[in-house]
Amino acid sequence: MSEQVTVVPGTAAQSVSAKSGWTEELRATFALAWPLVIAQLAQNALHTTDVIMLGWLGPAYLAAGTLATTFLMPFLVGGIGIVGAVAPLVAQARGARDIKAVRRVVRQGLWAAILLAALIIPILLQIRPIFAALGQDPEATVRAEQFIQIAAWQLFPALAIIALRSLLSAFDGTRMILIITVSGVIFNALVNYLLIFGHFGFPRLELRGSAIATVLTNILMFGLMLTYVLRQRRFRRFHVLLRFWKPDWQRFREIFRIGTPIGLTVLAEVGLFTAAAFLMGRLGTDEVAAHAIALQCASMAFMVPLGLGIAATVRVGMAYGRSDPEGIRKSGWTAFALGTGFMAITCILFLTVGPTIVSWFLDPRVEANANALALAATFLVVAGVFQLVDGAQVVAAHALRGLSDTKVPMLLAILGYWAVGLPIAYILGFVVGWRGVGIWMGLAAGLAFVAVVLVTRFALRERLGLLRPR
Repeated sequence: MSEQVTVVPGTAAQSVSAKSGWTEELRATFALAWPLVIAQLAQNALHTTDVIMLGWLGPAYLAAGTLATTFLMPFLVGGIGIVGAVAPLVAQARGARDIKAVRRVVRQGLWAAILLAALIIPILLQIRPIFAALGQDPEATVRAEQFIQIAAWQLFPALAIIALRSLLSAFDGTRMILIITVSGVIFNALVNYLLIFGHFGFPRLELRGSAIATVLTNILMFGLMLTYVLRQRRFRRFHVLLRFWKPDWQRFREIFRIGTPIGLTVLAEVGLFTAAAFLMGRLGTDEVAAHAIALQCASMAFMVPLGLGIAATVRVGMAYGRSDPEGIRKSGWTAFALGTGFMAITCILFLTVGPTIVSWFLDPRVEANANALALAATFLVVAGVFQLVDGAQVVAAHALRGLSDTKVPMLLAILGYWAVGLPIAYILGFVVGWRGVGIWMGLAAGLAFVAVVLVTRFALRERLGLLRPR
């Protein structure tokens, strides 16, 4: 039985057709992307707030919170990747003007969030025996367990937010995503301050207070987003909770078919940088500190092409849904130009004012910081070089997701990060003797390989049969 097809009206920002020029596409992409970029930066600020306030408690608490977060993040990031498949599917449904498919995809995305949370939370709650098997410090393990026992319950709202955010992104609701995310940052900082330290009559809960703040912030953001989707006129018509219990196994499987490779791709990249941190740990404390500074600078810059990549998924997905090869071409290359253009600016900044940037993290007046600052400035030079390829690979990966092409990019990413990047990092760092600089050059080589193959794949999308009819 075929789906009922209904015309879904769009706004000016999203109504660019194949006959529109590059200027119109640029405007539409920018209008969609800029709130997403700022929202990504704000999302990054959520974690930064936790780190700063736990640091005020002391290094032991910060170390325990870092251990717990390191354990949690691969599961959370993998789940976000899977549920993130809702974005291209909703965009394609909008391009095909199929309103019923939009509702069903979002509903099954929420189902996927429930299932993933139910599977992951029991694993997270076993942190103590897992850390014991890994030989972690017993005292730090106890503190990390205090955090995880509460923080694990953020899984469902955090993953459900991704499903609703995908709907808002596909239908021009990115400004509301920004507003809700900024509200979450403010709320998280306030609750952290009250519960970690016990101010204004609240109990002093330390690590547990930070975990409670994380869970409550995700619940708040999910509640605000769901309320907006259910009450705002443009989204109310989708009735995303209508017959919520009714399964749509075809779309449920489609989310996992497209989303699982996305999750594994993200995990492969996160794993590469985690492995690089462990390699730095073999070199010394100054190298680890310098690596953390350079990586924080690079990750903040990365939020911009990441936001543009999310916009590329929506724009390419819409064009794909309406069977518009020219729209796919324009939307993909426009996002690519914006992403690499921004990263060219950060490249110049890292190369020219790197020492000034790293001095924001460590006081240059303290003599003990001199070596770490010099190393960080050197690492930032290499980070500046890989800014271009980092921006290119993330936009290309997201553009391919708009075509529901995720399996082959996953394999290429794993190959690039683990068969190219990590071996080069080890060889240059330890065999050749370039130490931290060699490790960072390995990271750059892995990102460059992935960027080249993914951009090439998007360029050859027609020859590779990626534009087959939906």
